[in-house]
Amino acid sequence: MFDSVKTVAEITDYISDLFDTDPTLKNVWVAGEISNMTRASSGHWYFTLKDSDAAIRAVMWRSATERQTVTPHNGDAVEVHGKVSVYAPRGEYQLYADIIRPVGAGDLYQQFERLKVKLEMEGLFDAERKREFPAVPRQIGVVTSPTAAAFQDILNVLTRRYPLVQVILSPTMVQGQSAPPQIVQAIERLNDHTDVDVIVVARGGGSIEDLWAFNDEAVARAISTSRIPIVSGVGHETDFTIADFVADHRAPTPSAAAELVTPDKRDILLQLGRTVEMLDGMTYDTILTRRTKLERLQGTMSYVSPENTINTNRQRVDDFNARIIRQQKSRMVLLRERLVAKRAALEAANPRAILARGYVIVTDDAGNRITSERDAKPGTNVEMQFKDGKKKAWIRGDDDGYDQPTLL
Repeated sequence: MFDSVKTVAEITDYISDLFDTDPTLKNVWVAGEISNMTRASSGHWYFTLKDSDAAIRAVMWRSATERQTVTPHNGDAVEVHGKVSVYAPRGEYQLYADIIRPVGAGDLYQQFERLKVKLEMEGLFDAERKREFPAVPRQIGVVTSPTAAAFQDILNVLTRRYPLVQVILSPTMVQGQSAPPQIVQAIERLNDHTDVDVIVVARGGGSIEDLWAFNDEAVARAISTSRIPIVSGVGHETDFTIADFVADHRAPTPSAAAELVTPDKRDILLQLGRTVEMLDGMTYDTILTRRTKLERLQGTMSYVSPENTINTNRQRVDDFNARIIRQQKSRMVLLRERLVAKRAALEAANPRAILARGYVIVTDDAGNRITSERDAKPGTNVEMQFKDGKKKAWIRGDDDGYDQPTLL
């Protein structure tokens, strides 16, 4: 067949082509026991599948491991699906696995896959329907067995992380034929009669048969129709159930679910401390800013304050009052001087003053003053007013020799 010398790579490629074109090796189920299991940090699994007569190396890439519902361990009897091909660097053939299931779980696995495809086609796994729950819940509903270690693990985590939260247990069986309807009823009770913020559906790890209640269609639909967000915490980190895909959030374990739905009190206290410091700083800055503003306003008010205007107007009023007083005093002096002058004039014109200078006022009987000699007719009775009294007289006629008054 070989007419010339071939390289190792050429021979390996030729053998690899034979493996890759063989229909049996391209789609094969192999039964055996897991040994030398290694889970790499990359997410790939490396292991050996053996029976009493032979062994074959196997690898499962991360893209396939993430889809597995159970995690195999050394000594597990499993059935592995994949293809057989050549690993050129070592010149070895090995099984490239894409499905691992426990021996005897083939029927359960097929049921799981059929239901998974059905619900996925209905949109129950869609990311758009996933809901968030409050970051700081007041009440948490727990659907699990009250005697299960998973419930105690949840309580321990909640006590440590956030002891203020109230836990409402809706008890149910989590394994066996009676478990699915009880799980459905437990979810419905929390939806109908409580105000919980989030529900944790939890169970500890186990085989696919132990976890089968959470692969039930009725349970999946109860989770999907819950008005309250649901977090699934079923099994171990590598266990997947239908409930995980339908739930709003999936946690790898019950304890992880309790951590997922609650804040850490240490973080809250730290945040509160930072908030207090921030508020203290803001308060100090606000007081300082407003005090500076107040001082500036007080300085401005000294120029525009009504007090200054009032004081100025008060001073003006005082000036007006002083001016009025001065004017009044000046006017009083002037009036007094005028009064004195008028008084002097009146006194000078006073008949008594004239009489004091030697004059006499003569009046007839009717009280009319006689100021002219023509009015002094003989025989007229007259009255003469002196400065210190009065005298009556009569005027003699011509036959008496002269006209003059004669005192009576």
